[in-house]
Amino acid sequence: MRLKELQESEQDIFRVNHNNVMEKPAIKSYTLAEMKDKYVGKAGSAEREAYEYELSMDVLGRMIKAARQEQNLTQEQLGKLVGVQKAQISKIESSSNSATIDTILKVFRALQAELHFKVQFKNNYIQLR
Repeated sequence: MRLKELQESEQDIFRVNHNNVMEKPAIKSYTLAEMKDKYVGKAGSAEREAYEYELSMDVLGRMIKAARQEQNLTQEQLGKLVGVQKAQISKIESSSNSATIDTILKVFRALQAELHFKVQFKNNYIQLR
């Protein structure tokens, strides 16, 4: 940037109030939803759906890992309880694999954890326990 452009840029950033004191303008804040709309895609778009799915799988993987560690089980031990290889447990925990719902249910059963599903149809909720 040239010097004049830099000076103009500084004038945009700082304003001088009536006492000749430099003050910064208020910073605009954004909600999480606004940020997702802007950087990921609008709700309902393919990009946003893929993002939300990936996020859900990551959260699920972290929950499984935390529950496994709380029970002092290794991935190999949990795999034996579930009937899968250690590598499968590792992939589920790191969310690098789309595990079947059957496998996920087996993992939670092996961890002696309850799993609840909540499905929303328009304004009605259905919970399965």
